[in-house]
Amino acid sequence: MTKGGDEQLVGSSSADTAASSTSDVGLVDETKSKGNTTNSTTDPEVDQPEVKKGEVPRGPGPFFYIGGANGAGLVSVYCRSKGWQRIHDNKREDYKLKWCETKSRETYYNFKEGEQLLYQIPNNKVLTTKIGLLSSLREYERVMNKISTNLNPKHVEIPDPKVAAVMNPLVWVKASEKFSQRILKMEDFFPESFRLDIKDEKEAFFELYKDTQIWICKPTCSNQGRGIFLLKNQAAVKSLQARLQSIEEDPVYKKLPYKAPQARVVQRYIQKPLLLEGKKFDVRSYFLIACTVPYVLFFGHGYVRLTCTRYDATSDDLTAHLTNQYMQKKNPLYSQLKEETVWRMERFNSYVNDKFRQAKGLPKDWVFTVFTKRMQQIMMQCFLAVKSKLECKRGYFDLIGCDFLVDENFKVWLLEMNANPALHTNCAVLQDVIPTVVNETLDLVLEIFNKSLKGQRIVPLQTLCHFVLLHNGGA
Repeated sequence: MTKGGDEQLVGSSSADTAASSTSDVGLVDETKSKGNTTNSTTDPEVDQPEVKKGEVPRGPGPFFYIGGANGAGLVSVYCRSKGWQRIHDNKREDYKLKWCETKSRETYYNFKEGEQLLYQIPNNKVLTTKIGLLSSLREYERVMNKISTNLNPKHVEIPDPKVAAVMNPLVWVKASEKFSQRILKMEDFFPESFRLDIKDEKEAFFELYKDTQIWICKPTCSNQGRGIFLLKNQAAVKSLQARLQSIEEDPVYKKLPYKAPQARVVQRYIQKPLLLEGKKFDVRSYFLIACTVPYVLFFGHGYVRLTCTRYDATSDDLTAHLTNQYMQKKNPLYSQLKEETVWRMERFNSYVNDKFRQAKGLPKDWVFTVFTKRMQQIMMQCFLAVKSKLECKRGYFDLIGCDFLVDENFKVWLLEMNANPALHTNCAVLQDVIPTVVNETLDLVLEIFNKSLKGQRIVPLQTLCHFVLLHNGGA
């Protein structure tokens, strides 16, 4: 069963981090592979001795293939613990599991549904690019608003008197209210955004902008802060406007539009974020699509990412605004503060309990109750927005990194969703969190895959430990 992707969306799934190994040479990817330059000398995920690259493994398998370096050690150790053998030829079709950070058309074309496991849904870009996510959420909200309007008794015509006689208007009202409560408004969790590749939206943004505002401009497919800049005054906005105009008028790009710089979005900057010890932070959580036939979805806690320096909204230093490790490594203080740039969720919860519970009237353990529930709710809405778009085959699975920001009023914002999230373990917290995420991801994917092949009930799940089941389409 295959569901068509959104052909109007441009670009591929953006890797949160990726390092192309030589095994990836020649792959036809929809975007450039992203580089993970993390020094792995302190990583616990270094491979144990195995079949060397270029050698053909002996034995009947099962075989696994890994393309790229992101999480490669962890995935390799997991597979070899099951007696599987690693292969290095991407063209081989006799694998049990293929874990690649870049996507090859050949990989999906030769995929054997119901026999193989393949990491990354081919058109996950509808969730994991800036334009893809924005467009999907907008379309979903438009459709849901229309359905909600139709549920309103004022908009329903009941021509048959017999039907009218038994129809209680309160039933329609309650149904409409219940439906509305389940759907979040975009303005309640997603910062106001404009697509700069659409003329009307671009012009609307330039007319809207005022000097007192800060906006953030992002390329649709880039990651790790690449290509991001802030718009903090009219001069910066005018400069952007001139640049876009220049690109539109360039004869080369008119003739070869695929060579033009990737499309961008501008997003209203959250100027008053909640701070931890005076520093800006966001939270990386995980959305696991363990199976697409049927859909089986999970939420996983991740970790808190903090800046090295105290927050200053007026600062021109991007490391004061972007919390990811790639950006923080550019700060001269990073080597001294590395361990303080990542917190466990338990530490975050304790900090909120100690510093804000009384002052803000929060319930105890707000992080693990209200905040967690809100993240899960937002993830599910994003999934519902793309449920009918994602390409579904038994054996496809995906682990998506979701970045959330909390403002000073404890409102939760979704910043973005990332394909191929960073799986490096360059500090103590990540050495604890990341292996658990990878191992349980693979445990759940395998268990559900085998159960679905045998026609067994998905739940209970023997391997479920840290993840939380959000949706079981096989129920």
